[in-house]
Amino acid sequence: MVRAPLFARTALGLALALGVAAGGLSAPVMAKEKEKKAEAPKLAPSKAFIAPYTAAKAALDAASKRADVTEARNKVTAAENAYRSANGKKARDESRAAYDASVAALSALLAPEIDLSDKAFAAATTPDDKFIAGQLGFSLGQLAFDKLLQRRGLQSMVDSGKLPPGDVAKFNYYIGGLSYDLKEYPAARTALQAAIAGGYTEGNIDGTLADAYFNDNLPADGLKVLQAGIEKRGAAAPEDWIRKGIVVAYKSKMPDQAVGFSTKLVQLYPTQENWSLAIAVVRDSSKFQNQENIDLLRLMLRTNSWSEARDYFEYIQAADPRRLPGESLKVVNLGIASGKLQASDPSVADAKSIAAGRITADKASLVGLERDARAPAATAATAMAAGDAFLSYDDPAKAAELYAIALTKPGVDTPRVLTRLGIAQVDLGKFADAEATFAKVTGARTPIAQLWSAYAKSKLAAPAQ
Repeated sequence: MVRAPLFARTALGLALALGVAAGGLSAPVMAKEKEKKAEAPKLAPSKAFIAPYTAAKAALDAASKRADVTEARNKVTAAENAYRSANGKKARDESRAAYDASVAALSALLAPEIDLSDKAFAAATTPDDKFIAGQLGFSLGQLAFDKLLQRRGLQSMVDSGKLPPGDVAKFNYYIGGLSYDLKEYPAARTALQAAIAGGYTEGNIDGTLADAYFNDNLPADGLKVLQAGIEKRGAAAPEDWIRKGIVVAYKSKMPDQAVGFSTKLVQLYPTQENWSLAIAVVRDSSKFQNQENIDLLRLMLRTNSWSEARDYFEYIQAADPRRLPGESLKVVNLGIASGKLQASDPSVADAKSIAAGRITADKASLVGLERDARAPAATAATAMAAGDAFLSYDDPAKAAELYAIALTKPGVDTPRVLTRLGIAQVDLGKFADAEATFAKVTGARTPIAQLWSAYAKSKLAAPAQ
C-alpha cells in the first residue's frame, strides 16, 4: 500500500500508477477503457457458463448500488488517505492496521458476491467464458479493493487469448504490479518479463522488475535488469534507478557494480551531491594507499563535493605537508573555511604549521626539479616527482610536460603517471585528451580513472559560459 523510497511498488503506489488497483480515483476510468476494448471481440459464452455468470453479474451490479457497500468503501478510502498522511512508524503501523481492517470489513460484506464470482470462474471452460469471467472478476476486485480478485480477473483475460494483441503486454504489466503489491515476487517477475518481452516500456517497468529481484534477495539478477533498463533509456535514465543500483551493489558487497553505477550517476547527473556519493563509494569499495587516494580526493577538490571532516583529513594525510606543502595548506585552509575543520584542532594546526613552514623552500626547489627531470639521464621517478610538484602548485602545463617525459622512461609507474597526466589535462581544459588518457589507465586505479573520465566528459559537454 505504500510507495517505498526510490521506485519500489507497493499497493497504494501501484494503484496510483496503474489506475486499476485498489483505490485511486482513476480506477473506474481505466476499467471502462478496458471494458470498451475488451468488448471488441465477438464473444459466445458456453451454455454451462451463462447461468452462473448471470447470477454473479446481477449480484455485482446490485452490490455496487448498496448503501452499506458504499459506506464501507468510503471507510477504506478514508483509511487509505490517513495512511498516506501518517507520520512516524507508530502512526503508520496503526493507520495500516485500520486500512487492512476496513478492507476486511468490505470483503465480508461482499462475501456472497465473491462466492458467486468463484462459481462463475469454475464454470468458465472456453476462451470466451474465461475472458468474460475475467471482466467480472476484475470489476468485483475493484469494488472490493481486493488485489487478488483484480489479478485473477486480469490473468483470466490474458489467458483467454481474446485480448487485442496490443493490450497483452500492458495487462501483463498490471498483473506484475499487483503481484508485486501482494509480495509474490516470482509471479511479479514472470508477468513483468512477459510485458517487457511484449514491448511494454511505461510505468518504470524495469525498475519494478529489478525491485522484484531485490526484495527476493537476488541482487545480482536485479542489478542486471536495472543496468539494462538504464542503458535502454540512455540520458533519460531515472536518477533514482542509478542511486538504487549503487545502494544495492554497495550493501551486497559487489564493488565493481557499485563503481559502475556510481560512474553512470555522475555521467548523467553531475551534481555536487552525486560526486560526493560516487567518490565515497569508490573510496570505500577499494583498498587505496595514499598515492591512489590523493588522486581520487583531487577530484573531490575539483567538484567541490566535500561532505565531512574525514574528506579533508584524508586528503591532507595523502598529500603530506612535508611532501606537498602547497597542496596540503590549500586543503587545510579550505577545510577551516568550510567549518568542517577547526583551526584549534591540534592535528589541523600542526599540519598547517608544517606546510606553511616548507612552502618557500619547496617553491624555490621547483627550478632545479624541472631541470633534473628534463635531463637526458633523468629517471622515471625524477620526472614523475617534478610533475607531482608542479601539479600540486597548480601549474598543469609544466606538470603535463614532465609526466609525458616520465612515460618515456623505463620502470615508470604507468597507471599513476597516466592518471596524473589526465588530471593535468583536465586542469588545462583539454578534456578530450584527458578522456583518452584516462582510458589507458589499468589496474587498481581504473575506478579512479573512470570517475575522472566522467568529469572530463561532463566538462566537454558543458555549455560555454
